[in-house]
Amino acid sequence: MTEQSADTILNLLKMRGPQTAKALGVRLGMSAEGARQHLAKLRQSGLVVHADAREEVGRPKRYWRLSEAGHGRFPDSHAQLTLDLLNAMRGEFGEDGIDRLVGARERQMLSAYQSRLEGKTKLKDRISALAEVRSEEGYMAEAHEDGDGGFALIENHCPICAAATECQNFCRSELAIFQQVLGPDATVERTDHLLAGARRCAYRITPGGAPSTI
Repeated sequence: MTEQSADTILNLLKMRGPQTAKALGVRLGMSAEGARQHLAKLRQSGLVVHADAREEVGRPKRYWRLSEAGHGRFPDSHAQLTLDLLNAMRGEFGEDGIDRLVGARERQMLSAYQSRLEGKTKLKDRISALAEVRSEEGYMAEAHEDGDGGFALIENHCPICAAATECQNFCRSELAIFQQVLGPDATVERTDHLLAGARRCAYRITPGGAPSTI
């Protein structure tokens, strides 16, 4: 198995969640058996695991997903250093110091995002630009229309997961930033949360309404 094939499979599982060998084969342009051979090697390396799911018709299907080690292939922005710094700040300045840190980060991000979205008047374009800048920051973000007149913003990776686990104000702050940069003509609601057990963070954005506090 080439390193490129391995990275492609790991990225597909990260971006799309559990997949069958057949589905992966279609995306890779190979047979299901070929995909299974690649998956078997990744399993030997401890990067993927599988579970069989019984469906309404036919035999159970085997779904492959990333293992904890597989998720570890996607970096968490110097997680231990971040945790050490947060704990040191909490010890020196208390929760007020943490809140001030999150607030300063929020102001910096808001300014940077507003600059990137400047001149984009359509909500769809603003969401696409937001997904683009978030991907550049390591969130593996994507955006698309959801079929009900709204949009979905999906982040398949969280490069600050360790910090967000230690201080969930980071998550609340990012939701507030999204609402501000997308403007008063949009409502932003978090629908999936990595820290609540989901495999990713996802948001539903609808035109109009009051901003969500979720």
